[in-house]
Parts: sequence; C-alpha cells; structure tokens
Amino acid sequence: MKVQPKSRRPGIGGLAPDGAALKVAVTEAPEDGRANRAVCAALAKALEVPGSAVDVIHGATGRLKTLRVAGDPARLSERIEKLLA
Repeated sequence: MKVQPKSRRPGIGGLAPDGAALKVAVTEAPEDGRANRAVCAALAKALEVPGSAVDVIHGATGRLKTLRVAGDPARLSERIEKLLA
C-alpha cells in the first residue's frame, strides 16, 4: 500500500501512479504509529473485517507498506477488486 499521511481527504482506492500499490490517504500524522493505526483501521473498514484482522508487517516507518489481512481469501479478494475499480 502507498500511504499518504496528513492528507486533507482520507480514503482508499485506486492504484498508486507506479501501478504497484493500492493508495490510502489518512489524516493522521506519521508519529508514534498513529498513521499506521489509521491505515489498518481504514482498510479493515473498507474490507469489512475487524480491526484486529489487519496488521502492518513491513514498512512501518515508510510510505510503502505491506499489510496482512486475516479472513476468507475469496471474500477479501472480491472486496479488494472493488477498491481498485
């Protein structure tokens, strides 16, 4: 995921300009893990999974992050495709 912290308009959707990551904008600053928590919460809401089902597994201090989402792969895949549309 490509994260934009301190954004005016939070949201998820579309691909980053390089086409390699899903874009996520959060209003939180990247201090004390606040932006990471906001990204996890936003993705959990968008995928309709509990907040505890989403974790940052790589890139905690950078804008490019890898997240792990627990749940049914088929159902999650369907929801991710909707985010990309």
